[in-house]
Amino acid sequence: MKRTIVLLSGGIDSTTTLAIALAEHSEAYALSFDYGQRHQIEMEAARRVANSLGAKEHRVAKIDLRIFGGSALTDNVAVPKKRSEIEIADGIPVTYVPARNTIFLAYALAWAEVIQAADIFLGVNAIDYSGYPDCRPEFIEAFQTVANVGTKAGVGGRRFHVHTPLIKLSKAEIIRKAVELGVNLSLTHSCYDPSPEGLACGGCDSCLLRLKGFREAGIPDPIRYVK
Repeated sequence: MKRTIVLLSGGIDSTTTLAIALAEHSEAYALSFDYGQRHQIEMEAARRVANSLGAKEHRVAKIDLRIFGGSALTDNVAVPKKRSEIEIADGIPVTYVPARNTIFLAYALAWAEVIQAADIFLGVNAIDYSGYPDCRPEFIEAFQTVANVGTKAGVGGRRFHVHTPLIKLSKAEIIRKAVELGVNLSLTHSCYDPSPEGLACGGCDSCLLRLKGFREAGIPDPIRYVK
């Protein structure tokens, strides 16, 4: 029975990635992170998604990246709102969390070693994304090399593979793929700065990219927004 680890935030990309992993593998183990992010509600979304799609197991690793700060998601820095597509695509925004995917993948790799899995799935995207350097193919390839030279399993002959099935898809294509796989997108959460009631703000980069994706896919967004 083939096992895989799937990094799950509860957003559209990671949810679709979990659905793809489940379609391709017998057992998918979902891993989420409570890392001190201001959008804590994504933990609830991740749990809903994992239960809905039938992950074999769902674990939440509690770490605190607030001790370093350096991001609007983990520090007392305002989340940018209402930026244009040109602004979103220009440079690395303040919502970038230093080394986040490196840290998350390291945890996934540790769990993969323990349960004897060789595959890790990550929902990064290099087209409709906010300029994060740890969402690029170069980073994924480099981490895969690290996994195979820096672990007992790797040097013992197990070949780790980091799968990024969405990396070349637009947000609209990802949404269509999710619908094709029967994903309930109303369970997902994307907003970086939700209201106290958990409603999406509709103005942060993540909300704007999500709304753009649904428009281009010709599908209504099923979640609720402040406005």
